[in-house]
Amino acid sequence: MASSNSHRNGGVGYTSSITSNGTKVITDRQQQQQLFSSLNSINPKSSTTSSSSLKPKSSLRRSSTGSIAGSATAKDESRGVRGRVRVAVRLRPRNAEEAVADADMPDCVELQPELKRLKLRRNNWDSDTFEFDEVLTEFASQKRVYEVVAKPVVEGVLDGYNGTVMAYGQTGTGKTYTLARLGEEDKSARGIMVRALEDILAEISPETDSVSISYLQLYMETIQDLLQPTNDRISIIEDPKTGDVSLPGATLVEIKDQKTFVDLLSLGEAHRFAANTKLNTESSRSHAILMVNVKRSIKGKDSALSVENGNASHAAKILKPPIVRRGKLVIVDLAGSERIDKSGSEGHTLEEAKSINLSLSALGKCINALAENSPHVPVRDSKLTRLLRDSFGGTARTSLIVTIGPSPQHRGETASTIMFGQRAMKVENMLKIKEEFDYKSLSRRLDIQLDKLIAENERQQKTFQDEIQRIASEAQKRIAEVESNCAGALESTEINEFKKLLQNETLLRRAAEEEISGLRNEVAQWKRLEAAKSSEILKLRKLLEDESQEKAKLEEEIAALQSQLLQLSYEADETRRNLDKGEMAKLSGDLDSLLPQSNHQSSRDFADGASMAKLFEQVGLQKILSLLEADDADVRIHAVKVVANLAAEESNQERIVEAGGLTSLLMLLRSSDDETIQRVAAGAIANLAMSETNQELIVSQGGLELLSTTAANANDPQTLRMVAGAIANLCGNDKLQMKLRGEGGIKALLGMVRCRHPDVLAQVARGIANFAKCESRAFTQGTKMGRSLLIEDGALPWIVQNANNEASPIRRHIELALCHLAQHEVNAKDMITARALWELVRISRDCSRDDIRNLAHKTLTHSPAFQVELRRLRIDYG
Repeated sequence: MASSNSHRNGGVGYTSSITSNGTKVITDRQQQQQLFSSLNSINPKSSTTSSSSLKPKSSLRRSSTGSIAGSATAKDESRGVRGRVRVAVRLRPRNAEEAVADADMPDCVELQPELKRLKLRRNNWDSDTFEFDEVLTEFASQKRVYEVVAKPVVEGVLDGYNGTVMAYGQTGTGKTYTLARLGEEDKSARGIMVRALEDILAEISPETDSVSISYLQLYMETIQDLLQPTNDRISIIEDPKTGDVSLPGATLVEIKDQKTFVDLLSLGEAHRFAANTKLNTESSRSHAILMVNVKRSIKGKDSALSVENGNASHAAKILKPPIVRRGKLVIVDLAGSERIDKSGSEGHTLEEAKSINLSLSALGKCINALAENSPHVPVRDSKLTRLLRDSFGGTARTSLIVTIGPSPQHRGETASTIMFGQRAMKVENMLKIKEEFDYKSLSRRLDIQLDKLIAENERQQKTFQDEIQRIASEAQKRIAEVESNCAGALESTEINEFKKLLQNETLLRRAAEEEISGLRNEVAQWKRLEAAKSSEILKLRKLLEDESQEKAKLEEEIAALQSQLLQLSYEADETRRNLDKGEMAKLSGDLDSLLPQSNHQSSRDFADGASMAKLFEQVGLQKILSLLEADDADVRIHAVKVVANLAAEESNQERIVEAGGLTSLLMLLRSSDDETIQRVAAGAIANLAMSETNQELIVSQGGLELLSTTAANANDPQTLRMVAGAIANLCGNDKLQMKLRGEGGIKALLGMVRCRHPDVLAQVARGIANFAKCESRAFTQGTKMGRSLLIEDGALPWIVQNANNEASPIRRHIELALCHLAQHEVNAKDMITARALWELVRISRDCSRDDIRNLAHKTLTHSPAFQVELRRLRIDYG
């Protein structure tokens, strides 16, 4: 910890005072809670409640369909539900400094909460409009914010889904107040964390359910435990099978009541890093992450062990395992983004700001990749993105609240925050319920049942032994009585009575023996039932062990198959490269068979290394062109490669066109579906398109429309590079400008940027530069007066985005295109709006080529519109 840091306790605060003109403004950030408390009383939908009314009397009320949760709410227990990231925006009031500095300036944003829109002012007469899932004004209460942002996510967690609530925005815009405010003095000021735990604890059953939390901070790319400050090196563990992220070193505390949670939250906030900057007296220097794990037992669910016809045996009912749902709620209070020149950070505080901005930048890149459905999402660039892996593009239901300020001084930061929220709204997650059988609980229940059966068996055995002893004792007593009664009796009457008594005793003995036999049978049945239950338990345990072993074997086989697949892919790539190297030699051999016997020796000479010109003379152009229509696909491929190589020589191009080679190439490109033929034919056409005469022939024969169609259907980067190169050559012809636009040439160029391959992008950039140069000549000659066709077709955003591309060929062509577009005043307004002016300033200062740098400087100094904008932005440019 650096001495410049201070620990924070509580959220951001405001107080108010009266200025000289009678306006009530915010004067102290440390008393921010008083203003938000007063806003709670202003909002008619919220009021301060007593502590006894915080917990609902019945189950947690479900959010309506109009809430920020959207359609992915309620108890949807399907295994996969698509759910978009929901985004709300919250505006904080002006503080004292802004009220003084911006007293004569309107807010940079205008909210339309009833339409769920906000307008971001560009200037006094123009603004941009953005739509969000919810727009919260500076008068929105904490209760209102929780209900529309977090409550649907909390309900999903209680239903067994993972959920994330995250706050993003410039430093000092109220993120910590919105999420982590404790509300100890004013209940209505409670933040999302406190309110979420209140609802969770009110909904669960203490006997069967459990809630546990971890509270962490990500500081300077290290994960630290806010509940155990000495634990400051927590590692992230990723499951190689499922990709789930866990933090086994973090402190996990079980929560039984709300007071315990509030005390832990207060303890964690006291350990969080904060610093005093120009923008915020208590600026968070770390990302705070609250993880709430909820385990709930679900009753009334059919077990997988149930009998199909519904007539389950007694043993099956006993072996029915309970169902458990595990949901995890992650609440993330991100550190505020800041510009160093505005925050005044220096020393260790500067290093903290760099770390914060790097992690937020990594998060922005991941969201951009997900919003654009990019095949690669750079989640490993930062620990923050690794921790939020499930929140964006994963299985969690995610709500994002972006916080903004009204000051026009920070319009750039406000615009960046708004665009972050707009991109996040494009991210879709696949929501999955976390439901499993609780076999541990089943095992404990079976052990208890077994103990009961054993105790009952022992009790019955003891009762049986006692009964036998009682019967035997009574029989002995009766025999003794009979013997004593008959000792002195000699009359027949007494003897007869003795016989009857003896018969009765015999009958009683037989009845006792039968009763004993019945009891023995019952004991045997109990023993058999006990053995059967024990056998079923052993079978069940054996079944679980077999399934675990089978699962492990399948995972090993999958890993082996993946390894084999990678090896096969590598070998296939090697084989393809070897075949490409040997194709020319194979083509020479094939052409040998086409030559007459008299030329067989000269053909062998060509195979040994003769040039294309020699092949041209020996075989003949017409013969080579005729092979383009051969039935054998391999022959067509080799023939088109020969034509492409011949077309690379300027001396051969006129002869190829006169012999109908251009027409044959266009027919081959139109009719063939073979990727290799399309790639090589497009390359040959690109070579022919280097001649201005051939360019007009290509367009007149429908070649431009055909190239545009090929660009739209192809996916191979090399094919797209050839097509882009051909169109780029056509873009350099002044006579073809309108046809290039009308037949889709410009849109085809812009469509090929989807490939992202540097070679393809270089050809696209070259085509745009050629087109812009032709337009510039047309403006100079007075043959064109309107806006640039490139701007009308939407090419300007891509041009600005790639003006500082790392690849030198792309950057050079884009810089040249920008300079040509900027030479004409009619394009100036569009270029200023698209932020191209900044790139022109950079080019005029930093471009490595003198001609481009001088052209940019000349354009900036001679354009009235650019000069006005530079003065407005206070950029000194002579």
